Amino acid sequence: EIIMTKERDSQKQQSQQELMFKLQMFEQQAQQIQQQLQAVEQAIAEMDSLNLGLDELVGSKNKEIMAPIGRGIFVKTKLLSEELTVDVGGKNFVKKSIPGAKKLIDMQIKKLAEVKKELEDNLEMLGKELRDAMGNR
Repeated sequence: EIIMTKERDSQKQQSQQELMFKLQMFEQQAQQIQQQLQAVEQAIAEMDSLNLGLDELVGSKNKEIMAPIGRGIFVKTKLLSEELTVDVGGKNFVKKSIPGAKKLIDMQIKKLAEVKKELEDNLEMLGKELRDAMGNR
């Protein structure tokens, strides 16, 4: 009977170690998803801000504006045109009107919102798996 008790204690200890390992894995995965969510939310905020900035350019041809030339450095310049040069990825640039650029930004925001929803779903699924693991003790 002593052997059976030791065996049960050993199995119980192993079971607890497995649960602790699972909990650590869940925690790491949750942290990674949270970080990805933060990055996506920040990107959405930046796109929204860019959209607002483009709104301010409408009707500003031949007006002076402050244009960024680097990290926190701006130059006063005159807006010669409302035609924009847009990087569409892979160092490919295209000419776009302000409404055309806003449409492109809106499409990117929509894609980011889909990624955000997917990440939130993954986080919810992870929570369910965690609750199931805790319940199966």
